[in-house]
Amino acid sequence: MSNATTLSGNLTRDPEIRYTKDGQATATFALAVNRRWQPRGSDTWEEATSFFDVVCWRELAENVALSLVKGSRVIVSGRLEQHSWANDAGDRRSRVELTADEVGPSLRFATAEISRTERSGPDFAPSGGSDLSADAPVMGVDA
Repeated sequence: MSNATTLSGNLTRDPEIRYTKDGQATATFALAVNRRWQPRGSDTWEEATSFFDVVCWRELAENVALSLVKGSRVIVSGRLEQHSWANDAGDRRSRVELTADEVGPSLRFATAEISRTERSGPDFAPSGGSDLSADAPVMGVDA
């Protein structure tokens, strides 16, 4: 089975970056995804918005925190993960979040300028096992 998902939407808040005890960066943000449709036989449009929590790790987290702000339109590719827990009252709760593998600006309504950041050390390995250089892009979005 595959658990690959791609979403396109707008950040509802600035990314929040934190670091784990062992120094790994993690950034979170919420993504609003709008869906618009016209019911059959109608002259009016209807719209619904879904909100998704997105989590980024390591270099991606740092680049997201440096590059994106509330309102940025992005395309996020990753996998869905469900987390379950019991609250203080003992009620079961769960949530689904998108763990991002890639985040990039949507160029549908904006332009972007790409600049590369230097990477060093054994912790950085490009995804997919390719022999790409150790540089990863940072994208600034002009919205």
